[in-house]
Amino acid sequence: MKYAFFGSPEFAAIILERLIGADMPPALLVCNPDRPVGRKKILTAPAAKQSVLAQDESVRERIEVAQPEKPKEIEEMLRKGNFDLFIVAAYGNIIPKSVLSIPRLGTVGVHPSLLPKFRGATPIQSALISGEEQTGVSLFVVDEKVDHGAILNMETLEESLHAMNYATLHDALARLGADMLIKTLPRIERALEDALPQNESAATFTKKFESQDGFVDEKDLEAATSGANKAKAIELDRKIRALNPEPGVYTIKDGVRTKLLEADIIDGKLVLRVIQVAGKTPKAL
Repeated sequence: MKYAFFGSPEFAAIILERLIGADMPPALLVCNPDRPVGRKKILTAPAAKQSVLAQDESVRERIEVAQPEKPKEIEEMLRKGNFDLFIVAAYGNIIPKSVLSIPRLGTVGVHPSLLPKFRGATPIQSALISGEEQTGVSLFVVDEKVDHGAILNMETLEESLHAMNYATLHDALARLGADMLIKTLPRIERALEDALPQNESAATFTKKFESQDGFVDEKDLEAATSGANKAKAIELDRKIRALNPEPGVYTIKDGVRTKLLEADIIDGKLVLRVIQVAGKTPKAL
């Protein structure tokens, strides 16, 4: 089966690497253009492209890479590619209906939540900050609406979310999504035939988290760390696990910004493990 893989960041890279490892590489990777990164503005390829470039030459030469600003720019090329399927995993751009419908079997998305819960751009952070007991990955038919199409497959992550932060959950869900694709692609036509519509009445939507979402009032932090407010301790623990590294969690004390990087809850108290005072390196407590 000939397919194109749409994805740019590390979530997509993890999935792509496992597909390649299973000898199921895409014929085409569509990812964002290289961008300037860091203070020195070094031009850097997206993680998914870096994964392809890191492969042996025998693998690299099998995967064409396209980096349009918008997928519409390569629509004609995609039409000439005779693709059976498109797979989308954290691509980062809206794909128009005219492109989604190009492949013979349509387009399948990999979404790190149990749809229809947590549709949108921040399902991993939202699951953690909401205190979910479980989350997982959904393979679904991509249509013109956000994370809306019929479900091909859905699996729940076995690990408890209480001990996970964004980074560990992100990687675990990417690995799960890749494994689901590896199992599903050989029988993709049957999976598409058996796909079930989502329950619209149960749909929830995520928000994009901004810097202000990571702010912690000094009084709330004191209440959480002293044990005076167990509910606040739980709330801040979830926030720290969900919103690091981006957009970050911080407090302001005596006019100085301090990042709250890692924490635990012990006996109902929030225990800070790693902080970073503005202008200094992270410090273990």
